[in-house]
Amino acid sequence: MFHKTTLKNGLRVITVPMKDVRSVTVLVLVGTGSKYETREINGLSHFLEHVMFKGTKKRPTALQISTELDRVGAEHNAFTGDERTGYWVKADFNHLDLALDIVSDILLNSTFNPKEIERERGVIIEEINMYNDMPSHYTGVLFDRLLYGDQPAGWEILGKKEVISKLKRPELVQYFHNQYVADNIVVTVAGKFDEKNILNKIEHYFSKIRKGEPKSKAPVIEKQSKPENLIFYKKTEQTHFCLGVRAYNVFDPRKYALSVLSSILGGSMSSRLWVTIREKKGLAYYIGSMVDNSSDTGFLAVRAGVNNEKVKDAIVAILREFRLVRDKGVTAEELKKAKDYFKGKMLLAFESSDDWAEFVGEQEIALNKILKPEQILRKINAVSRKDILRVARDIFHPSKLNLALIGPLKDDREFQKLLKI
Repeated sequence: MFHKTTLKNGLRVITVPMKDVRSVTVLVLVGTGSKYETREINGLSHFLEHVMFKGTKKRPTALQISTELDRVGAEHNAFTGDERTGYWVKADFNHLDLALDIVSDILLNSTFNPKEIERERGVIIEEINMYNDMPSHYTGVLFDRLLYGDQPAGWEILGKKEVISKLKRPELVQYFHNQYVADNIVVTVAGKFDEKNILNKIEHYFSKIRKGEPKSKAPVIEKQSKPENLIFYKKTEQTHFCLGVRAYNVFDPRKYALSVLSSILGGSMSSRLWVTIREKKGLAYYIGSMVDNSSDTGFLAVRAGVNNEKVKDAIVAILREFRLVRDKGVTAEELKKAKDYFKGKMLLAFESSDDWAEFVGEQEIALNKILKPEQILRKINAVSRKDILRVARDIFHPSKLNLALIGPLKDDREFQKLLKI
């Protein structure tokens, strides 16, 4: 069970009591991210996330914040996406007040110390360098760029180094005041806590949160009439690629059939692509499919790393599986296995307080409503073979196909010829 309350200041609060655990998680989600940026401040959402941990009026240094949490063995972190930013602390339930105090202190009283901003600028640039050196990660960045081009949805969440090097404190503070307001924030507490007093505690710690109207993001423009590919030349031992199709946003009811289809294709070690590409052909060490559902965009993509000499073989084999699903559908056995897999993964996730906090918080910030696990499972169980076939015939079309590659490759024309389904 969970309970949703909107406080007088407009802050949405979700509480998830879990009597059989010893932990409690405090998660704050802000409805902002890289899609809310302009070209001049690309990467600022992520930069701000870092700076928030660098000191408050009560705890002037980052060390004081981390030391207080380390003393009780608590876990803490933050993340930035294209549409939301999150801050969380997970601790023993006896330290709920400390978790609430620190998370609220960060959100309400960060000082944005100029010296810390300068130091953190270097940290973020090294983070960008790190991920740029990870082809298995960077293919996803390239895939977004290929799909959406020069608009916020196609820009890197971490930003570009030349932009990060120029961002100033007033820009960080202005963005913070614009976006970090009560109506744009969800506070979730999941785990073991006193249900009678929890709302009073949250209201106490977050009573001074700012009010205001957050700035909205620009709508995503999608244009594609033929298959597209993008090569990033890099001397690597493997070629890494992301091959996929445009699909559905988070509000589209077809997203459930899309998730089941993704599971059948590459969601597990017994999925079609794993068996075909890895077990039978020995072309890849890692391969899998994923679904992305944002507020106004969506896709299904397959990611893999293969021998440089066998890239074409792997791409052709994956496209063949796309065609088989589109032309012949899936079997009743495959459909049942995918549903059971989805159910099992979901139920296992709900053993921890942090997963529950994320489950309800993400739905609230994205949809402004929360479906219970059993409601989602009913929608998954309702997916039929005909639903899968309809979705496959809709998305597996040349005009929606995209391929991003990283490796010692130069001629994109040879890959363009392969993109036929």
